Amino acid sequence: MENARLYTVPDEPIPIDISGFGPAATQLASRVGDGYITIQPDESMVEQYRKGGGGGKLVSGGTKVCYDTDKDEAVRTVHRLWANEQLPGELGQVLPSPAHFEQAQQLVTEDMVRENRVCGDDVDEHVAELKQFADAGFDRVYVNQIGPDLRGFFDLYRTKVLPQLQQAV
Repeated sequence: MENARLYTVPDEPIPIDISGFGPAATQLASRVGDGYITIQPDESMVEQYRKGGGGGKLVSGGTKVCYDTDKDEAVRTVHRLWANEQLPGELGQVLPSPAHFEQAQQLVTEDMVRENRVCGDDVDEHVAELKQFADAGFDRVYVNQIGPDLRGFFDLYRTKVLPQLQQAV
């Protein structure tokens, strides 16, 4: 950023959570962050964070789902809107332009989405996805709905997923 300036500062410092997906980033987060964020429900990373200095600071996870009453349509939606999430290795971090992403997304199949992303309205699948984070020691999990049916997504989570998750943990 150039010439950035914050004109209205808060009375208290804003907590800054550090994102980390591997041991080096997790170690850094434990030393300098006010919290830790990752997308893999990996208990060893949570443990590394806590032992490395994160202690009782919040550990947050993030996952993406696609709620739809038609699982196949949900898979197609994810494939159309967020195929880049399934790109192999570090490819998604090194591509320089949107055109390159469009080209690389041809590597992603609907079967890859079906195997790696919760799609549809099966409550047990949604609960299992979130339970992985709870079992790994996360304090909170952010769930991102991929697709247009936000009302259906929120209704499912409010009436079925969260009540069932509370019973499971």
